[in-house]
Amino acid sequence: MPDSALLASPPGVAGDQSAVSHRENSARRTTRVVHLVPARFGIDGVMGGAERFAHQLARHMAEEVPTRLVTFGESDSSFCDRKLTVRVIGRAWRVRGQSANPIAPGLLRELRWADVVHCHQRFVLAASVAALFCRLSGRRVFVTDLGGGGWDLSLYLNTDRWFHGHLHLSEYSRAGYGHTGRPWAHVISGGVDTQFFSPSAPPRERRAALYVGRILPHKGIDVLIRALPPDMPLTIIGRAYDARYLEDLRQLASAKSVDFNLECGDDDLVAAYRRAACVILPSVQRTLYGERVDSAELLGQTLLEAMACATPVICSALGGMPEIVDDGVNGFVVPPGDCDALRQRLRWFAEHPDEAAAMGAAGRAQVVAKFTWPRVVRRCLEIYRSV
Repeated sequence: MPDSALLASPPGVAGDQSAVSHRENSARRTTRVVHLVPARFGIDGVMGGAERFAHQLARHMAEEVPTRLVTFGESDSSFCDRKLTVRVIGRAWRVRGQSANPIAPGLLRELRWADVVHCHQRFVLAASVAALFCRLSGRRVFVTDLGGGGWDLSLYLNTDRWFHGHLHLSEYSRAGYGHTGRPWAHVISGGVDTQFFSPSAPPRERRAALYVGRILPHKGIDVLIRALPPDMPLTIIGRAYDARYLEDLRQLASAKSVDFNLECGDDDLVAAYRRAACVILPSVQRTLYGERVDSAELLGQTLLEAMACATPVICSALGGMPEIVDDGVNGFVVPPGDCDALRQRLRWFAEHPDEAAAMGAAGRAQVVAKFTWPRVVRRCLEIYRSV
């Protein structure tokens, strides 16, 4: 059957012999999983928490079951990352010119390999196409929304039940999409490689504050720079995706000890986490330019990475971040956009190194207990197989 015919038919057609045959065959072998993501994580992709999450989940799942990460690019390519196969579908075009919403003719060819398809980003056309194809062909399909998206069929109709399950990063995410109490909506949370992201031995002196993440207005980095005590250095690590915002940040930082590191590999990132007095994720509800942010941090991946390195954290009381930051135990939670409250906590870390070290140790213990990749992988596989 041609791909166009598959997409022209409604999902869930009874008596579809190809779907029945696929279900019978997949039951006889190890589950094969495709993770579908609009862009892959990396220097030549997107340096963001969403892309890192999808790549790391697929990478660790490949240790348990045959797994591929499928994404889009200018030309076809394929390579291996340990046991994970990464497949880049070439000749992608951007739906309505939206850079985060690619699709390509080779998508269905890649999906045929899988028994389970896990889409990362719900509100993109590729996810809806994947859901329709999987329903028609007897494959199981799941989705994790990581924020963002673009033009999609979900603008016109509710596509919730096109997926066998929604795998949320946090209770905040599940509630925000109206999925609380739904049997097909689960919280899988985030994961960290606790061997790679680990404390230094012996512990180093910690002086500087650290921000890690994309350099965008809704991240509230301007609030952090304003709140920075005069005698505390700050390192900002991340890709700049807004030239105007980066220039405004440089001007704000001109009279303070602020270092911008726009190109940082993972080894250097771990070293930065280990020597930081604290890591801050100061996301805001309203940006420097007056724009309102409707969906804040769904979890806070960089907070988990910092905690795994035994570094205490500060976050805004937004999104899913308070679900992983226990105020006064492994870090502090402050009101979004509140420079005074943030400055007070930064000074506390500078003045209380022993208590800060205890907070860092508590954060490391929490990550090891609750936020490892094997735990997330097991949770996902259990959900895949329950359908």
